[in-house]
Amino acid sequence: MSTTHSNASDVASMVETYTATRKASEEFAAPLAIEDYMLQAMDDVSPTKWHLAHVSWFFETFLLKPYLGGYKPIEERYEYLFNSYYNTVGPQYHRPSRGLISRPTVAEVYAYRKHVDDNMLALFEQASPSLAAEIAPLVRLGVNHEQQHQELMVTDLKYNLAINPFKPAYHDREIPRGVATPPLGWVEHPGGIVQTGWEGDSFAFDHESPRHDTLLHPHRIASRLVTNGEYLAFIADGGYERYELWLSQGWAKLNGEGWKAPLYWEQIDGAWWHYTLSGMQKVDEHAPVVHVSYFEADAFAGWAGKRLPSEDEWEHHAEKLAIEGNFADDRLFHPVPLDTGSGLPAGELSQMYGDVWEWTGSAFLPYHGFTPLEGGPGEYNGKFMMSQMVLRGRIRSHTPESHALNLPQLLLPA
Repeated sequence: MSTTHSNASDVASMVETYTATRKASEEFAAPLAIEDYMLQAMDDVSPTKWHLAHVSWFFETFLLKPYLGGYKPIEERYEYLFNSYYNTVGPQYHRPSRGLISRPTVAEVYAYRKHVDDNMLALFEQASPSLAAEIAPLVRLGVNHEQQHQELMVTDLKYNLAINPFKPAYHDREIPRGVATPPLGWVEHPGGIVQTGWEGDSFAFDHESPRHDTLLHPHRIASRLVTNGEYLAFIADGGYERYELWLSQGWAKLNGEGWKAPLYWEQIDGAWWHYTLSGMQKVDEHAPVVHVSYFEADAFAGWAGKRLPSEDEWEHHAEKLAIEGNFADDRLFHPVPLDTGSGLPAGELSQMYGDVWEWTGSAFLPYHGFTPLEGGPGEYNGKFMMSQMVLRGRIRSHTPESHALNLPQLLLPA
């Protein structure tokens, strides 16, 4: 009796989470005109239509086909068209050409989503206790995968809209502006052996574990994020003209692509403005700076006489904090200035969750003892552990198709 009740509760929870996540994706796409769904302004972004289809492909491929008896795909060719990088499943359509896929239409993609949703609900309804336990980890992975793509949808759409000379707004949300910047404080750590990495029953991606010992050297970490005003001082001091501040590859990118300021920034009548999803806005000196590459973050840190935190240093400080902040649920899709009226004690760590992804000085490599998942899901992270630097924020972040960037808390050795 209790086993049956537990299974019913687990299935009900899966249905609720799955349904809410799928609904959120369509809410994120709701402000778009039909023409917006097809935009792919550069190789590293994907059209919104493709994102909506790919996350459905994920549930179809890893749950419906292996677990729902008699399941029939709405279109067999979608297995190829909406496969991102899973060689276990089969070949994939050329990623830089996703914007050329005019068919299936947007309406057909939404029909595909409904087909997958209807069959996922049928799978949940038919699941025995043993099957529910078996599919639960894959459902949780699929839900978190779709949430990653929700972020990518908004990130990619921002780039796609920003190249339009009209600078159209995605929505009409008003971005709060700051009135003052709290003083920059420093939180000290004496160093020593600490544990980092995930353990427990809550969801985590495979590369976030196992829990392991890590040696931290004595250091101090900044109490808040770097602001636009502080970054403007870097620009004014010739930050984009001084080769000695830059890594060699970064200096080559700067000169090759003509970098003068963060992505989306431009000078209008002598003042700095930037594109946001609320349209063009004057740069708020009190807000966190965003959309800088790792090279820019590293150059700024060196200019300031500091360095970027390591992944382990960042995680050790962050795991002690409450997970609260300006998240996607707020539907603002832009960082906000630190609330000077929040009563936050001077020097206490803030804004490590929400608002921005934060660059670290660590390469994306496996934790000691890392083991990828079996089968197709095993391709989720492990094969990307090279030639990339780690961003931290809500998770130990690595999104192979992500490119929107920011500046972090800085570290100063003790």
